[in-house]
Amino acid sequence: MASKVWTALRTGLNSNLCKRFYSHNVRNVTLIPGDGIGPEISAAVQQIFRAADVPVEWESVDVTPVKGPDGRTRIPPAAVESMNRNKIGLKGPLATPIGKGHMSLNLALRKEFNLYANVRPCKSLEGYKTVYDNVDLVTIRENTEGEYSGIEHLIVDGVVQSIKLITEEASMRVAEFAFEYAKANNRHTVTAVHKANIMRMSDGLFLRCCRQVAEKHRDIRFNEVYLDTVCLNMVQDPSQFDVLVMPNLYGDILSDLCAGLVGGLGVTPSGNIGAGGVAIFESVHGTAPDIAGQDKANPTALLLSAVMMLRHMELMGHAHRIESACLEVIGERQHLTGDLGGSSTCSEFTAAICDKIQAMA
Repeated sequence: MASKVWTALRTGLNSNLCKRFYSHNVRNVTLIPGDGIGPEISAAVQQIFRAADVPVEWESVDVTPVKGPDGRTRIPPAAVESMNRNKIGLKGPLATPIGKGHMSLNLALRKEFNLYANVRPCKSLEGYKTVYDNVDLVTIRENTEGEYSGIEHLIVDGVVQSIKLITEEASMRVAEFAFEYAKANNRHTVTAVHKANIMRMSDGLFLRCCRQVAEKHRDIRFNEVYLDTVCLNMVQDPSQFDVLVMPNLYGDILSDLCAGLVGGLGVTPSGNIGAGGVAIFESVHGTAPDIAGQDKANPTALLLSAVMMLRHMELMGHAHRIESACLEVIGERQHLTGDLGGSSTCSEFTAAICDKIQAMA
């Protein structure tokens, strides 16, 4: 049946067959367009998905916090219900006012859906030259605790204490995920990044958990390296790393450093994996309010995150077509947005990718 549908898609024939097939196989995906350039790049991804005939129905939701009866702000119930129902989400960049007393919406989403592992592949893009060649590594960041637990209090005026929370449960869970990810993606080495020489109890616990999990996965090589040493070695020779797993704050910093090796956050995808099959894929760059609404935004990061999402959904053919089209357009350097060194608009870049996809049919 599936082969008949693909034949119909390629030839443009038998549209009724396609409709009948997809009516039973369409997946609902929660879409959080985001702020600033978010709606533009989200629209670009939707356009590309239509060109690739991806069997996805988008359910757009707003995550602007609302105040509950207890006076606390929360993610709107409709957004929570959508994610709990669909299990899969795609999110554009979200803005959080600095110093206004609001929790980061990104952090709120991670807590709400227990998105315990942040996965960021960093791979050189063919045709887009940076200082580093052949970068191909993955950072896996524990996503729910550490310094980002939000446990802070004022001791006396001028003295604030922030508590770093590390638990055995969360550390074991993300370590297990890292080794399973390495196996599933034909990776060979997992490196635990830590500062257990200084934070002997907190990072020490994280490291012990990684060692325990490594003992159960002897087919994967295991290294443990201090965070500062990793940063030094990374900028000297990133090819020595494969999969890296680390606590929350280290992952935030190191994953951005790795993104810089391949061209920046504008070309780097990201996925957040949670318990119970929930996953949200996202662009991790900012909202770029200075260019919002000007058709200048680069949708690559969100598009490649959507490709990660398709692979998570086991829609491998669609993922390959979209990724190949995107990388071809970047490699040809004819329709690049300003941040990639070109002068094309977001619309022109998106249209070029759509043309590539249709040419593959």
